Amino acid sequence: MNTTRNEALEAWMDEHGYSANSLAEAVNRALERLTGRLGGLDGSSVRDWKAGRVRWPKSATRRALEDVTGLPATALGFVPRGRTPSAPAASREDSDMKRRSLMGGIAAAAAAAAAARGNASPRRIGTSDIERLQQRFAEIVASDHRYGGQRDIEQRAAALADEALNLQNAGNATQRVRSNLYASAASFRSSAMWAAIDGRRYDDAKTHMREAQALAEMSGDQAIKFRIWSHAGAMYRHMGRPADAFAANDVARNLYITRRDPLFASLGWARQAAIHGAAQDRAGTCRALDQAQDAMQRANPNDYRPVWLLAFYDQAELDALALSAHLALGDYSTAEFHAHRCLSALRPHMRRSQAITTTRLAHAQLAQGDLETATITAMSVSADAATQHARVSRMLQEFGAALRAKAPSDPTVETWTKHARDAWKATA
Repeated sequence: MNTTRNEALEAWMDEHGYSANSLAEAVNRALERLTGRLGGLDGSSVRDWKAGRVRWPKSATRRALEDVTGLPATALGFVPRGRTPSAPAASREDSDMKRRSLMGGIAAAAAAAAAARGNASPRRIGTSDIERLQQRFAEIVASDHRYGGQRDIEQRAAALADEALNLQNAGNATQRVRSNLYASAASFRSSAMWAAIDGRRYDDAKTHMREAQALAEMSGDQAIKFRIWSHAGAMYRHMGRPADAFAANDVARNLYITRRDPLFASLGWARQAAIHGAAQDRAGTCRALDQAQDAMQRANPNDYRPVWLLAFYDQAELDALALSAHLALGDYSTAEFHAHRCLSALRPHMRRSQAITTTRLAHAQLAQGDLETATITAMSVSADAATQHARVSRMLQEFGAALRAKAPSDPTVETWTKHARDAWKATA
């Protein structure tokens, strides 16, 4: 096969001191942040890029490489499929000079392209542009389910929302495409809001909420309006403001989409149950959980639904919300039942949810006096979640305090304290 060496990539690697192996390692780590799975690249993969044997890497790999270098793939010498690569240099004697000037040439080309846009016809924004944004959004959702609450996830989601808004001014589009762009931006901003809630950064969450609500109104999209107001209800519940939580969740539950699709209604009722639990309303909790279960059973699994809903809401999540409600009510045996049922049905990629549910299970077991089992359960929470997830860290600290208060002389206290010190380097 006739190939052309990728001199742009070679120049960037030389300038920044990367070998083939070290660049592969950096891209693999970026892939893990994006997708939740460590990449499988090695030095030979990078050598294939440099030699021109791979002219256009896969989309996730390109995004990871762009994150590492801070440059678009085309500026790194990669050529989209269907395009012809630039001709090779006339002689190898000029190669070093070309390498030294290449990075400056990239910047000059970018400036020239920006100037040329003023004279060119406006580009057409279409559904393919939205689909590309949604693919990157799916990567953020995957990272959220694995890590949860991280500021990096919040920032990436907010940046993607800004990118969707920038497309509004980048060219011509139909009204339908523009509405979808606003809905996408609102959805991305809502994910930033949830990451902030999950990390207990409530002031940031409220800022994202206001932006998301305005974008959702411009989109007219009922599903994203539901998501934002439902998130607001969860935020106020975590902040200990049940009246505001009820008000926000009621906005979500009264949207037309909950009458059209029982799965949205189910989520609305399940989150309502969690708020009732926080408000110490046992009858309201049980009534809302019954409504949530009934609506879930009526939902058609084949109906179209947005990716953010399909990614997390199922029977396991309903049980997780029931666990939260009954734990708040002090109904510990029922809470334990829902915890076990949630963990048995939880999808493997829901690492954040697994950590939260396991920690709540430990609290339910401790409250019933089963100190040894509770301690073993709490110790099974992964070190990453225990030290990096704000909600999990706080609940585990509360577990340690409750354990010491309940039985200060019990051997389990020493076991827990040693585990927290040695395994998590945290104060329990």
